[in-house]
Amino acid sequence: MNVTVFEITGGYAIASDSGQQLYDRIYPQLQQSNPVTLDFADVTVFASAFFNFAIGQLLRDMSPADLNHLVKIENLSDHGKPILKRVIDNAKQYYSDAQYQRAVDGALEEFAAG
Repeated sequence: MNVTVFEITGGYAIASDSGQQLYDRIYPQLQQSNPVTLDFADVTVFASAFFNFAIGQLLRDMSPADLNHLVKIENLSDHGKPILKRVIDNAKQYYSDAQYQRAVDGALEEFAAG
């Protein structure tokens, strides 16, 4: 499956809603071990919120090795690469370390409570 990310996000891959749309589109394919290519051509602005929803949550249900094997990234700008790497590193830790997960969830709950 090939996905042109620009068709979902336009030039700005920043919103969590767009990330969720991308996740919803590719996750069924990945569950069946079908490879997915994400083409970021013409996408110029990135935010971690987008990548957290689009890619980070994949690590809840699949190993980093499976993610690397099944998801191919094309035409991601030099600006987007470090953001994606940070999101993947954070998601690996979050989903593999229960103590870290509880700490993050607790902090987010306190923040939301204001």
